[in-house]
Amino acid sequence: MQQQNVQPRRKFLKATVGGTLALASAASGAQSFLFTPNQRYPDPSILILDPSFAKYRIYSSTVEQVATGMRWAEGPVYFPNEGYVLVSDIPNNRIMKYDESNETFSVFRDNANYANGNARDRQGRLISCEHSVTRRVVRTEHDGRVTVLADHYEGKRLNAPNDVVVTSDDTIWFTDPLFGINGEWEGSKATPEQATTNVYRLGTDGTLTAIITDIVNPNGLAFSPDEKKLYVVEWKGTPNRSIWSYDVASDGTVSNKVKLIDASDHGALDGFKVDQDGNLWCGWGSNGALNSDPVDVDGRNVYTLKGNSENLDGVMVFNSTGKAIGFIRLPERCANLTFGGPKNNRLYMASSHSLYALFVESHGAA
Repeated sequence: MQQQNVQPRRKFLKATVGGTLALASAASGAQSFLFTPNQRYPDPSILILDPSFAKYRIYSSTVEQVATGMRWAEGPVYFPNEGYVLVSDIPNNRIMKYDESNETFSVFRDNANYANGNARDRQGRLISCEHSVTRRVVRTEHDGRVTVLADHYEGKRLNAPNDVVVTSDDTIWFTDPLFGINGEWEGSKATPEQATTNVYRLGTDGTLTAIITDIVNPNGLAFSPDEKKLYVVEWKGTPNRSIWSYDVASDGTVSNKVKLIDASDHGALDGFKVDQDGNLWCGWGSNGALNSDPVDVDGRNVYTLKGNSENLDGVMVFNSTGKAIGFIRLPERCANLTFGGPKNNRLYMASSHSLYALFVESHGAA
């Protein structure tokens, strides 16, 4: 895979702060934040909510900030042969690249059509959800060419492709909510053409099928290790954000819709990944809900957030039955994550302005 559209004027500065690597963009509009890792082992940022999570915590591993300088980090994906992570910086309309070998952070693709979710297919190619303007799912070939995989369904434009996974049979599954066309922050506002917000399956023959049509703004999605279960985040439509579980048949159809997780503590479920043991590692943060009554803040009546966002930011880990077993506290809201590293045991967490990493005693399912 080749790097393309890298603008030389965007230089990235590397500095050592508090014993951790901080990478800051000198580009206009980027926002960089310093981070000091915890000095003590075990890292107090890793909370064990159930004894079953203890085996996944490495005693002498700590949360690290490996990159910063983004406006809204999303869609991380790891390429093992090349040893780098790609992460979308949606409002800045670019895909960034963190290289493990030299710890550099650079622009992989500018003018990325507001790419959101990314995945790697079985041939090592990048699959991206361009969730505004072009509103399509594309594949970056090994020579750098971009192939459009899906942009219409039943003759109408897709809404705003959001997150994507590739299964072992090379089919591509993606969600299509409205976020990318709801406003001007992550693209351009537009009127949706689809009557519903769907989860799609793209077959190897190019056939696009709406597999799920009754979820309001589906967001993150992932499969169980054996690919017999599909998990999908519903952003709206229930009192809280939820993850629904479906049984997956051999022909790609789904059935038996069951609510697996309900973010009842004002948490914002977003992107997530599944490990080899079937645990769900979920991006977490405040859902932005407001209290019904205002409180006095410096003489003003202010409608404050429900819950404490500082205590919600991070990664919540659930087992396959939907029980919360662990929490990784971060200084920024985590939107999405991926497993990477040479041993597939390094958790990369795309969190607002920064990319964080943590070695865990767990491995990604795919």
